[in-house]
Amino acid sequence: MITSSNDELIEAAQTVLHPHTVGNRLFGDVASTLVTDAGNLYSGVCIDTGSGTGFCAEHAAIGAMVTAREYRIVKIVAVWRNEEGALHVLPPCGRCREFIRQIDPANLDTEVVLGRHVSAGLRELLPANEWPSPLD
Repeated sequence: MITSSNDELIEAAQTVLHPHTVGNRLFGDVASTLVTDAGNLYSGVCIDTGSGTGFCAEHAAIGAMVTAREYRIVKIVAVWRNEEGALHVLPPCGRCREFIRQIDPANLDTEVVLGRHVSAGLRELLPANEWPSPLD
């Protein structure tokens, strides 16, 4: 299995980080890069639109991966740069955590980068992820 270091993924994500404002909406201010079990990197950016029709950077990166007919995510990161220019690693929101899980059941073992030297398994970030047993 081929993986990239946290720093390599952070660097790859920040290379596609290009915020752009359209009206009162901001596109591309969060970027995500993931590495698959085949060792391929896919990146994407967020798009903020009205009426909740936009999507997170992780969704865009995963969409690129699925377009290439890959489904297993080994490692994923999302980054954002504040107004002062400081780069931050962002944890995936709950919607993204569930989206990662639903793309492939093995993605519960995805390593989520939370900083240069900090990661957590998606399984840890998405507790109670098993379908419940019937009550009776």
